[in-house]
Amino acid sequence: MSKTVLITGTSSGIGEATGKYFLQRGWNVSATMRAPIKAGDWTKTEKVICPRLDVTSSETIEIAVHETIMRFGRIDALVNNAGYALMGPLEGVMPEQLERQFQTNVFGLASTIQKVLPVMHRQGQGTIINVASIGGRLAFPLASSYHATKWAVEGLSESLRYELRRFNILVKIIEPGGIKTNFINHGSAWANHPNYADLVERVKQFSAGLNDSLPGPEGVARTIYRAANDRSQRLRYSPHGEAFLLMYKILPDSLWRSLVTRMMFGSKKQ
Repeated sequence: MSKTVLITGTSSGIGEATGKYFLQRGWNVSATMRAPIKAGDWTKTEKVICPRLDVTSSETIEIAVHETIMRFGRIDALVNNAGYALMGPLEGVMPEQLERQFQTNVFGLASTIQKVLPVMHRQGQGTIINVASIGGRLAFPLASSYHATKWAVEGLSESLRYELRRFNILVKIIEPGGIKTNFINHGSAWANHPNYADLVERVKQFSAGLNDSLPGPEGVARTIYRAANDRSQRLRYSPHGEAFLLMYKILPDSLWRSLVTRMMFGSKKQ
């Protein structure tokens, strides 16, 4: 019997690459997205469905889970991938911007888990895979809102694994480093404030220049698949992010801050 994965945010980037990878390995794929009309040709097979799922809408989550069960009968792995980055200085973030960032990256993730858990309880097993970021372990300038959500996902996941272990349901965290997708150009929103205009411009230039040199999302997809098939208690997987996490761990704080400042802002003293 084929296994089934439900993935959020599969219209592009990591979500799309992950759906393709699971499909190539014989899994049934529930490739959910806010606008199924954006689904690629790879979804046109009997082993894939594309339910509409907006993580900020509990109703669409419930319907997508129901459609997945009606079609495939089970959900062996849930991949919480949907999300975006609110960039810019915290001083310029509007309350509604911060609320939307948490609604998408944290509350929506939690709601999706809550809707899938009864299915996994009935099955007697399952794996929940939350796509966080190295930005859930360390922080870069002008991303305080985004980092806050990813640190929240890390804490939620680490606690949740204790709750679910007795039910044979595993929790995994994926912590990608920089990935070449449309995330930098189209997966980010910006908050602005005149006091930080020059810094915002430098970070935008740095991000735009960086994207072309980054690896594609396929490596992350392979890691997600490996986590879905790993029945050990391992919690964290960091594709393309190990070097940054190691430097953050071993370098003195003053040196780390100096490197990050030069990398993102240039040589000008901040």
